[in-house]
Amino acid sequence: MKARLPYIIGFLLLVAVEVCIGVFYFNFFIRAYVGDVIIVWVLYCLFRSFMPKKFDSYGVALGILAFSFAVEFLQKAHIADILGVKNELLRIIIGTSYAPEDLWCYAVGTAVTLLEIFLYRQLKKRKTND
Repeated sequence: MKARLPYIIGFLLLVAVEVCIGVFYFNFFIRAYVGDVIIVWVLYCLFRSFMPKKFDSYGVALGILAFSFAVEFLQKAHIADILGVKNELLRIIIGTSYAPEDLWCYAVGTAVTLLEIFLYRQLKKRKTND
């Protein structure tokens, strides 16, 4: 549990940031692009908070990228309409519009996550060698 606490805290903080972006609508760039970058980090922290350590961090990050792409392509197919979702909050969570720019945002969020994993491992390796 102690090893997962940073991921739980990160998840809660990032969800709070996402809610603020959605509620206060800072500007178009932040809402449309930065929010999509951050959602990758939200999902990463969520998954790492309950997955066993044996799962490779890089694999988790790439799995989230694949999941994000799949969700975006399901939006292109109008999955919310196909499923008959009427609840507005649920429609927002699922998403109702496809945007190819979102794919780039998810890729950027994943690239930042992969860089963070790499830097963390390098720092950890350096500490054990000292």
